[in-house]
Amino acid sequence: MSVFEVLELRVGRAGPLGPAGARSAIDKQPVAGPVAVDTLGFDGDEQADTKHHGGPHKAVHAYAIAHMPAWTRELPERAARFRAGAFGENLVLDGATEADVCLGDRWRIGTALFEVSQGRQPCWKLNLRFDVSDMARRVQDSGRSGWYFRVLAPGIVAAGDRGALIARPNPDWSLARVSHLLYHDRMNRPALAELAAIPGLPESWLRLVDARLASGKTEDWSRRIETPSPGA
Repeated sequence: MSVFEVLELRVGRAGPLGPAGARSAIDKQPVAGPVAVDTLGFDGDEQADTKHHGGPHKAVHAYAIAHMPAWTRELPERAARFRAGAFGENLVLDGATEADVCLGDRWRIGTALFEVSQGRQPCWKLNLRFDVSDMARRVQDSGRSGWYFRVLAPGIVAAGDRGALIARPNPDWSLARVSHLLYHDRMNRPALAELAAIPGLPESWLRLVDARLASGKTEDWSRRIETPSPGA
């Protein structure tokens, strides 16, 4: 897969989410016309939790529209929620999924140059977004997580633009393979060592892999994927 289409470009500001009013910018809205993007993301976009979201390695979130039918089949009672923008993505993409995109890929979209930095590690705010108590776990287990781009060269992007693959330095490391390693084949030591050696791997992922190799154990995901109790 060397081309995809941007069906929608979305940005959003932080606001309350769920019954306790947790702060989130997941409710991103479509933008008509071109939008400037730089190393921290699109103009007008915001993150509520800058410790875990945003920054150079998570500047732009992309999600494949192709996943929506599967979600609808699995959660028919939430079918109306599975539409473009459902997962808080900036780029709603057609023509590529995690199986088609590799770590370190460089894509030209509009006049900007992007690099695939990592897959999304879903958090508990997805549970609130969809009113499904284990939605973050479902996203993690399915591999239908979306992914993040770094912005290597700022530019202008608009809905309708096509993404063109410029370089693929790590063709053996699709995001689907990364997800399978991290969440299913979790203690495959040779594969973990190979992943850790990929240039440009975010420091947080490198720490995760090094910790697994050192301890022989998988890290605790509960704080990331389980909705906190009120007052916690």
